[in-house]
Amino acid sequence: MKNNKSGLFALNIIAENQTGVLKDISALMAEYNANIVMIQQSIIASGEYAGLASAYFEFQGCENPKALISALLELPSIREVFSHEPLWSIFGTRVIIIGGGPQVAQVAMGAVNEADRHNMRGQRISVDTIPLVGEMEIAHAVDAVARLQRASILVLAGSLMGGEISKAVERLRKSGIPVVALKMAGSVPKHADLVVTDPIQAGVYAVMHVSRAAVFDIKRVQGREF
Repeated sequence: MKNNKSGLFALNIIAENQTGVLKDISALMAEYNANIVMIQQSIIASGEYAGLASAYFEFQGCENPKALISALLELPSIREVFSHEPLWSIFGTRVIIIGGGPQVAQVAMGAVNEADRHNMRGQRISVDTIPLVGEMEIAHAVDAVARLQRASILVLAGSLMGGEISKAVERLRKSGIPVVALKMAGSVPKHADLVVTDPIQAGVYAVMHVSRAAVFDIKRVQGREF
């Protein structure tokens, strides 16, 4: 199990679905100075491990991860332990696109094309999108972006957004995630960091902002329209 450029290790632990398993795992990881930075849990629905719990951890600081794996396998509730590359090194930073209508596809096309250009040079930028309609549906999705691992920027694509969506945009920006909005009716453009008329260009700008190589920074043009 090798360390990587991000300094993170990743383990997927297959365990019995019972009370106290997570406590036992986290206590043992603490003994090995493994500082947990991300955890994801689920119950496996089908296949060889159906009914068992899957706990995915990303951690740093552990000087002997092989010894940690051996110790984990000695816990009576643990079935298997698999080591992986962390998600950051595979999927990288995430551009999130939310909205409705044909604009969503156009923003996604611009973002994917620009991400492809950067990823061919060794970066990792992924694009996630979901077409949604309805004020509350979109507002809930905007709030959820703050809980998505590695989400770095949001693009809102549509022809009319405001009300609860604008409030959600303000909450998201306070969490440190900038928001790009298409030029549209409603109050959302007044609350976004950047307003872009062309949907394809909006996707391009979003990727350029999160790229390590690009010189574009939304903070430098905050509040402007393009």
